[in-house]
Amino acid sequence: MKYLMDTCTFILYIETSDRLPLAMRDLIDNAEEISVSQATFWEIAIKKTIGKLNLQMTSFDLEKKCDENKIELLPLLQSKYFERIQKLPLIHRDPFDRIITATAVEEDLTLLTNDRNIIKYTEVKTLW
Repeated sequence: MKYLMDTCTFILYIETSDRLPLAMRDLIDNAEEISVSQATFWEIAIKKTIGKLNLQMTSFDLEKKCDENKIELLPLLQSKYFERIQKLPLIHRDPFDRIITATAVEEDLTLLTNDRNIIKYTEVKTLW
């Protein structure tokens, strides 16, 4: 099965946080294909800048972690993602969560998330 991690899942995974369930960590470690969107890197950069996230890793460190863990970094700038965003109901107003959701839908990936708003979308397959 193919998966996409949302930002929270990605951060918990790379920080080896106890907040990420062990079953989810095992699933990520053993996934056939596991991805993260460049939108996640953008969201992390913004949250670090405004003081909402205390993550000591740089974007370069995050990329290295992706390489080490065989996590594919999906591009952000794809027209099909932006077209899908326009079709998504306004359940979630966070632009990062909307682009990540659209990416999962367009790439037919199961989104690894515990975000209650994302889970409400019928268009996306989710797991946590």
